[in-house]
Amino acid sequence: MSWGTDLWDQFDNLSLHTNRGIDVLDKYANFLRDRVAIETEYAGKLRRLVKNYQPKKKEEEDNEFTSRQAFRNLLKEVGDLAGQREVVSETLQLQIIQGVTLLSKTLREDRKKCLNDGTVLQQTLSAQLSSLERAKRNYDKAYRDSEKAVENHKKADMDFNLSRAEVERYKNIMTSKIQQSDDAKNEYANQLQKTNNLQQQHYGTLLPAVFNRLQELDEKRTRGIREFIIGAADVESSVAPIIARCMEGIVKAGESINEQEDSLKVIERYQSGFQPPADIPFEDLSKMDSSIATQSNYSSVTYNHLTIKGTISGPKFKKPRGGILNSIFGSNKQRQIIEACITMKNSLTADGQKEDFSDLPPNQQRKKLQAKIAELQHKVDQETNTRDGLMKMKIVYEANSSLGNPMTVEGQLNESEHELEKLKNDLKKYQGYLDKANQLQVVNNSPQSNRNQLQNGHRTSRHSNGSASADDHNDGDDQPDDAGSLSRSDSEDNVAQIQNGHNNNNNGSSASPESGLGTSHTSLPGSGQGSANENAMGEETCYETEVELLQPLGTCRALYPFEATSEGSIPMNEGEELQVIENDQGDGWTRVRRANNSNGWDEGFVPTSYIECTLFA
Repeated sequence: MSWGTDLWDQFDNLSLHTNRGIDVLDKYANFLRDRVAIETEYAGKLRRLVKNYQPKKKEEEDNEFTSRQAFRNLLKEVGDLAGQREVVSETLQLQIIQGVTLLSKTLREDRKKCLNDGTVLQQTLSAQLSSLERAKRNYDKAYRDSEKAVENHKKADMDFNLSRAEVERYKNIMTSKIQQSDDAKNEYANQLQKTNNLQQQHYGTLLPAVFNRLQELDEKRTRGIREFIIGAADVESSVAPIIARCMEGIVKAGESINEQEDSLKVIERYQSGFQPPADIPFEDLSKMDSSIATQSNYSSVTYNHLTIKGTISGPKFKKPRGGILNSIFGSNKQRQIIEACITMKNSLTADGQKEDFSDLPPNQQRKKLQAKIAELQHKVDQETNTRDGLMKMKIVYEANSSLGNPMTVEGQLNESEHELEKLKNDLKKYQGYLDKANQLQVVNNSPQSNRNQLQNGHRTSRHSNGSASADDHNDGDDQPDDAGSLSRSDSEDNVAQIQNGHNNNNNGSSASPESGLGTSHTSLPGSGQGSANENAMGEETCYETEVELLQPLGTCRALYPFEATSEGSIPMNEGEELQVIENDQGDGWTRVRRANNSNGWDEGFVPTSYIECTLFA
């Protein structure tokens, strides 16, 4: 199968076919250029898309949510996907398009040479055919002239009227014409032989060689298109695994979203640590004097306001500090802790918050402080390593002065020591802030404190006979009676005193009404129950009372083990039998008692859901 043999007479068609083939190659190159432009534009738009949707700096705090993390990972994978499209674009441009362009240029040059050679061969054959045609025309004319001369000579020879000289002239003309005819015939034969030889060589050797070269060029073009198409596909396939991994990353990012975890993080972020407001009690004004009614109403409003402020940012009421403290925290120790935190020096941070974050709800304050402490600890570790490195460098310089001057390190070492001392002071300061915040949390989250808050300004004293009576309010003072509020520390003190068989009341504060202990309360005339008057007089009186244990209301069995983590609660083991001395009053805690090994009693609160109670009839 050869163009030179089978297409010996298709010079023009082969020229047109090869030109169209190279045009197809150029068209494929243009297609690749347009595709590269699209790939480049697509990659650029993807990158702009990723950049436009990157989380803003003010949104960085939301990155802890799994949905935000998944979206950030999605943007990262889309950015990688854009990078792979750029790789495809660059590879097509450098390898495929340049190869196609170079091949097209080479094919056009070689085709042009082949066509020029074919044209020369065609012109040579055409010239030889023209020479043959001229020789044939000359031979035809000489032959006709010779025949005419022979005929004229015959006529003259038979005409007796002509002289011998005339006849001889006709004879000479005939002889000349015949000679010219013979010469023309020989020339025609010679040109015919040359033409046949040239034509045989032209169509048998020279022109087929040109056609075969054109065939090689066309096959080279066809083979090149095949290789370039496959190469372009290979370029796409080479990035397909990476693109597949990007898709897997996107799927993995989607699967990493956990709605429950996000809900828990929302709770961790916005949980204030305050307790919801308790029910507002009914106040029968006909059975209580105006001062008690005013005091009780004031405490209830103040407590509800603080609760609302800590959760839904309610209206800002400016109440006296004493009223707020007394409505929530009843004991002296609690008030001292709160007063210490309120009077603490609160400088503002760069983001407008107080230095100890006391303007935040308790849970958020502790989280901020813990993060700040972790940051300072990391800086302390870094600065310590820097100082140690400088000290080692100084020692090396002192041992070998050729390595450097030790005095050059001295300044850096002093600066590092100063910075380290500053960081340690800041760390200690924020640890103090955290300790105070934890103390507040312990005070507010104890079972007894929750129960006191449920009373909402009406403190009841449960005596040994199980009856409850309203506490007396101290006239002229906005603080509720210390006997009417029991802090965690007071509860623990009373439990310890029960074990010792007696109860001590210091600074005018009686045994806790909610401790369940029967007391023989005796006060000096005029002393009352408020501690403010006694403190003003500078008197301290210790009262010793005999303790009478409450009668158990029933028994309970522990369904689950419980570890006492808050003040006022006691641990218990699964299956342990305990005495119920005070039922759950709506706060989720039940007061129980058990005998200890020292012939005493352990009392405290346990979760109601952890026990199974059997009450006496």
